[in-house]
Amino acid sequence: MITLDNVFKFYRQERHTRVVLDHVSITFLKGYSYGLLGVNGAGKSTTMRLIAGIELPNAGKVRRQVRVSWPLGFAGGMHPLMSGRENVKFVARAYGEDPRRVVRFVEEFAEIGDYMDAAVRTYSSGMMARVAFGLSMAVEFECYLIDEVLAVGDARFQARCKEAFEARRKNSDLIVVSHSMETIKEYCDKAAVLVDGQILMYDNVDKATEAYNRLNR
Repeated sequence: MITLDNVFKFYRQERHTRVVLDHVSITFLKGYSYGLLGVNGAGKSTTMRLIAGIELPNAGKVRRQVRVSWPLGFAGGMHPLMSGRENVKFVARAYGEDPRRVVRFVEEFAEIGDYMDAAVRTYSSGMMARVAFGLSMAVEFECYLIDEVLAVGDARFQARCKEAFEARRKNSDLIVVSHSMETIKEYCDKAAVLVDGQILMYDNVDKATEAYNRLNR
């Protein structure tokens, strides 16, 4: 179970304050997968980072009673001066995993060869995505956060991503941000709509997509 308890999140911008979540209280129940919908700029990615713990709220608390991933494919936590191998080892240790096993998995999955020992700052965006996605699959979580990214790379690599992801989701819940209603309907049992700093929860995905479509006209 993941609970947002009176969460307030804002950013101070040059001439005004932008409120993303305005004292929101909501629960994502274990055993269900959720879609998170909203128009561009509504704050979906920020909400995902709050759930992951990558960002902190200005007020209120985010409580996690399950092991929650970082947003799938997120590479923002990698140190650019460290090699891919060093970054993977660091993350593995932080999550209490066997570094050798995680490195071996990512090395085989990402298929970037000797670049595993090169500084991350030398990576192309595609290489970075491969390592980040592989690392996401190497560590098992009870809830995976997916922010638009379900596969990266060419068709063959995308097929490998999908296969690995399908294996993980058999035993895990998902929270999915996507502009594709087909993706939301395929992966989610419930859905929430983020609008004007509030999150409106729907037990029925179709009703949530109807509400989202009205906002997106």
